[in-house]
Amino acid sequence: MKKLYRTGAFLLLTAASLHADSIRLTLKEAILLAQIRSVDAAVALNELKTAYWEYRTHLADQLPEINLTGTLPSYQNNYSRYQQPDGAYTYLRNNYTGISGKISVDQHIALTGGTVSFNTSLDLTRQLGAGAYNEYMSIPFGITLQQPVFGVNSHKWKRRIEPVRYREAKAAYIESVEEVTLTAIALFFNLLQAKENLAIAGQNLENATRLHDIAVARREIGHISENERMQLELSALQAKGLVTEAQSGLKACIFQLRSFLGFSEQDMIDPILPESVPSFRMVYRDVLEKAQENNSLAQNILRRRLEADYAVASAKGNRRSINLYATVGYTGKEMAVEKAYHQLKGNQIVEVGVSVPVLDWGKRRGKVKVAESNREVILSRTRQEQMNFNQNIFLLVENFNNQAGQLEIARQADRIAEKRYKTSIETFMIGKINILDLNDARQSKDEARLKHIRELYSYWNCFYNIRSVTLHDFIAGENLEADFETIIRR
Repeated sequence: MKKLYRTGAFLLLTAASLHADSIRLTLKEAILLAQIRSVDAAVALNELKTAYWEYRTHLADQLPEINLTGTLPSYQNNYSRYQQPDGAYTYLRNNYTGISGKISVDQHIALTGGTVSFNTSLDLTRQLGAGAYNEYMSIPFGITLQQPVFGVNSHKWKRRIEPVRYREAKAAYIESVEEVTLTAIALFFNLLQAKENLAIAGQNLENATRLHDIAVARREIGHISENERMQLELSALQAKGLVTEAQSGLKACIFQLRSFLGFSEQDMIDPILPESVPSFRMVYRDVLEKAQENNSLAQNILRRRLEADYAVASAKGNRRSINLYATVGYTGKEMAVEKAYHQLKGNQIVEVGVSVPVLDWGKRRGKVKVAESNREVILSRTRQEQMNFNQNIFLLVENFNNQAGQLEIARQADRIAEKRYKTSIETFMIGKINILDLNDARQSKDEARLKHIRELYSYWNCFYNIRSVTLHDFIAGENLEADFETIIRR
C-alpha cells in the first residue's frame, strides 16, 4: 500500500508540474488575446477590409475624375476607299502620321444619373511625302453631357445602398469578433473543467489511498469485512486511472486554447476561475432596442429591400430607353499650333437616341413582374427573419436572467457537497457509515463542483451571446465600438 501511496503522490506531483512556470490567465485576458491573435479574428479583419475598400471605391466614384487619353503616335501608309461627287468610288493613298491628346474632367450627376465632362484636346496630323506639311486641330474647351431620360438612375440607388452595405459590414465585423469571444470562452471553460477534473482526481486518489490504509488496519482488528477492504482497494486503483485520464484531458484542452490564442507549444496556461459575476437583470425591451439599433441584421434587411426596389426600378426603366448626348464647345484648325487657337468656330453635337419596343410579346413586362415578385419574397423573408430574431433575443434574455439563479444554486450546492464529503470521511474513519455512503458523498461532491463550473460557463456564455447580438456591453453601459480607420491600416 505504501507503493500505491507513493504512486499517487508521484501523479499529484506530475499534475502540479503542469502548472510550473505557467501563464496565469483570466477570462478577460483570454478574450482580449483571442480578439487580437486568433485566426478567426484575422479572417474577420480581412472581410472588413474588403467591405471598406468597396465603400471607398463607391465614394471615389462620386468625385470628379481626371482622365488623359492620347495616341503617341499614329502612322498610316495605305489605301482607303473614297466616294466621289458623282457617286463613283475610288481608292486614295494615305501617307501620314499623327499625334493626339485629350484631357477631360468627368463627373457623375447623382441627381439625374447622367455624366458631364469638361475637356480640351489637341490633334496633329503630318502629311508625308512630296509637299509634306503639318496641320493642327484644337478644341480649347468643350462640355459633353450624356443623360438617360427614362432609364433608372443607378448613381442615386448606389448612394442609398452602399452606405447601408458598409454599416452592415462594420456591424458584422464586431459580431465576428464577438463570435471569437464566444469560442474563447468555451475553450477557457473547457480547460477550467479539465483542470478541476485533474484536481478532483488527484484529491480522490489521495483520499482513496489514505482510506485504504485505514481499512487495512481496521481489517486486521476485524472492524470491517474483507469485501469492504477490497472495495476500497479497487476505489484507489480506479482513482489512479482517473488521474492519468484527467492529465491527458488537461493537456488536450491546454493545446486547444493555446493554439487558438496563438501561444507557442512551450507555453503552459493556468486558467483562473472567475468567481465573481455581476448581479443584474436584463429587460427584454431594452435588449431588443439595442439589437435593432446595432445588429447587422437591421442593416442587412434594409439593404436587401433597397436592392429589391432597385431591381424593380431597373426592370421598369429598361422597358424603353431614351438617351441624350450633347457637346458644346469651340474648335480651331491651322497649320501652326499657336494659330490653331485663333479664329475658333463652334463645335456642337446634339443626339437623342430612342429605343422603344413596338412588340416584344410581353418580355419586358414579364421582367418587371419577376422583379416585383422577387421583392415580395424578400419582404416576406425579412419579416420572418425579424420575428425569429426577436424571439431569439427573448429566449437569450430569459436564459440569462434564469442563469443567475441557477449559478447561485450551484455555488451553494458545491459548498455543501464539499462539506458533506469531508464530514463523511471523518465519520467513515470512526465506523459510523459504510463505504456506499462514502462513495455517494464523494460522487455528489465531484458532480457539484463540475456543475458549478458548467453553470458559470453558461452564465458568461449567455451574457456574451446577448452582447454579440446587441453589440452593447450591459456591464459598462455602452455600445461596442471600434476605430475602423486604425483597424483597416493594421
